[in-house]
Amino acid sequence: MKILVTGGAGFIGANFIRHLLQQHPYDDIVNLDALTYAGNLENLADVAAHPRYRFVRGDIADAAAVDALMRDVAVVVNFAAETHVDRSIDDAAAFLHTNVNGTAVLLDAARRHGVERFVQISTDEVYGSLGPTGAFTESSPLCPSSPYSASKAAGDLLALSFWTTHRLPVVVTRCSNNFGPYQFPEKVIPLFVTNALEDQPLPLYGDGLNVREWIHVEDHCVAVDQVTRHGRPGEVYNIGTGSELTNRALSERILHELGKPVTLIRYVTDRPGHDRRYAIDAGKIRRALGWQSRVRFDDALQATIAWYRDHAEWWRRVKSGEYQHYYERVYGARLRAAGGGTENG
Repeated sequence: MKILVTGGAGFIGANFIRHLLQQHPYDDIVNLDALTYAGNLENLADVAAHPRYRFVRGDIADAAAVDALMRDVAVVVNFAAETHVDRSIDDAAAFLHTNVNGTAVLLDAARRHGVERFVQISTDEVYGSLGPTGAFTESSPLCPSSPYSASKAAGDLLALSFWTTHRLPVVVTRCSNNFGPYQFPEKVIPLFVTNALEDQPLPLYGDGLNVREWIHVEDHCVAVDQVTRHGRPGEVYNIGTGSELTNRALSERILHELGKPVTLIRYVTDRPGHDRRYAIDAGKIRRALGWQSRVRFDDALQATIAWYRDHAEWWRRVKSGEYQHYYERVYGARLRAAGGGTENG
């Protein structure tokens, strides 16, 4: 089976490609990635020469490029997205380009070429913010709070409309916060781990009591694989583990694991529209497809911290150049107001 994975040079996409190559010896994988700031071919260096893998550099919003690749594809798994809330607050245009227009281009091409399955990878953030109890189900209303989550909700609705209107076999997955190796260090776990390794401050938004549910990327990849092969067209599947943690507690765990003082935490001005709590009810995917989370959060966090500690060359290259400008733009004034430095190298 030939599978087109978009955004495969990013964090989750790269881990998913590696999963497919390891678990499915008859699948051929084409990776379409524009290699924007978070796309990194180093993430797939170990499989670059694999006989069942091919990389194509391109933008999912480029209709001609997408059409050429789609001609003999059976399955599309769309990981390609701009994903960082802070960047979407700063400038929403790139999020509309990729997450909305790019998704529309992919869907049109998939419809024309009779693709057998289109998997739209989304996020729990499309549901908005929860109170102190309860969890999002697939029937929870969409109430996105940021330009990022709004663009993902739009992509989801476009995808589902292609099932209703054209009977394109679309499935949508919405997952809780991922973590693991090769994650770009704008996201909280790799950001805080790498800052702590260099004794730099950890910029923690607000009071640090925002709650997130965490899933290791390996668990997510298994779930997406099962949805790809066995999910029902037109359905949405939530993917989560129940591993909830405040951002403050997460920061303290990272520092404890690295033997660093909690004084590295700097409470900084919160970002606008910061959702208070996310939690996923994953009962549907467990009942319908038999998926279960297999990676314990504590073990996975320790392994992830160890990976960044052991791959300092990778993240130091990533945290150079444009990253420095981004970090100053988002955290510089906040850290200075909180009495922390802005060095980050």
